[in-house]
Amino acid sequence: MNQLIGKGFFIWKIPNCENGDPEAIAYSAHQAGLSHVLIKIANGIYDFNFDPIDKKDLIGPVATALKKYGIQVWGWHYVFGDLPEEEAKAAIRQLTKIPLDGYVIDAELEYKDKYTPSRIFLKYFRESFPSMPVALSSFRYPKYHPQLPWVDFLTESTLNMPQVYWEQAHNPADQLRQSISEFQLISPFRPIIPTGPTFCATEWCPSAQEVIDFMNASIEMNIPAVNFFSWDYCRSKLPQLWDTIANFAWPGVILPKRDVVEILIEEMNLGNIKNILDLYSQDAVLVTASATLQGRTTIQTFYENLLNSRLTNHHFKILGLIIKDNSRQFNWSASIANEETDQFNDSIGLIDQKIIYHYSSQQSLNRNPAS
Repeated sequence: MNQLIGKGFFIWKIPNCENGDPEAIAYSAHQAGLSHVLIKIANGIYDFNFDPIDKKDLIGPVATALKKYGIQVWGWHYVFGDLPEEEAKAAIRQLTKIPLDGYVIDAELEYKDKYTPSRIFLKYFRESFPSMPVALSSFRYPKYHPQLPWVDFLTESTLNMPQVYWEQAHNPADQLRQSISEFQLISPFRPIIPTGPTFCATEWCPSAQEVIDFMNASIEMNIPAVNFFSWDYCRSKLPQLWDTIANFAWPGVILPKRDVVEILIEEMNLGNIKNILDLYSQDAVLVTASATLQGRTTIQTFYENLLNSRLTNHHFKILGLIIKDNSRQFNWSASIANEETDQFNDSIGLIDQKIIYHYSSQQSLNRNPAS
């Protein structure tokens, strides 16, 4: 099994994450230093993250994009236990067609007192995937939920991912310790990879410090990795928690170095044209829809016009980035007052870490058109 080390996020609905763009999802995960992402692949007997109109699977392209950055992709499946054989078939169907590194069984209230269904489900599943890494995702305190078939699920699992959601409280480390101590009383005991909350419940929300405490407590207890639920909610409603997690350095996991594209967009946001020009070689070529520019002097004029006239006071953001040897392909946007005005599709080539050519294609969103 590929061991999980570091930070991971659960994705519930792909269209709610980075507008469903696989490259943007992968780049955001990479930029946040995530080692793994867990995507919902099935709900009961039905495929999940499937576009019923276009008849397209949404998971495969995201998984492929994430793997380009070396990020593991696990699929999670909410199960009910009423049709265990059919639920196993749903898991098998998805795992057969999608390149995934592991499978997560999300068994909660609906699976209480369903011991025979759990055995049917697991037997049928393991006949098709005898060596697939499997994790159980369920309640944090097994003592509170003795009716769940804990032993059956953990026997066929390689990892345990308890949902350590400290809702209505503010003591993540204490709750994590209690969760682990209770699971140590169940045989078999499986390595713990806890999942923390990045969502709000009524008037309660986890704080940034609580999320840090949760990760620090995990490290202190020699837990190799943590998860958070969910990407959908966190990115849109609690971006400060996303940034907190992204900036947290997990031991043994090196945060990604800034790429030349990231530096370019950062310097554009700072309006630092001198630093922008330093990224280009002396005879670099910049190609736009309206002109072909060569040399730093003409490129300087282009950026002065772009930043001081055409897109004044805009904020620039990378939407997706593909890194391959000395070439880069990236999508980025310009927005003002949180309203996106333009999108760009760019390609650059590097020699000795300097930009030698840069091709930029712009799509105006008819709010602040630029020629």
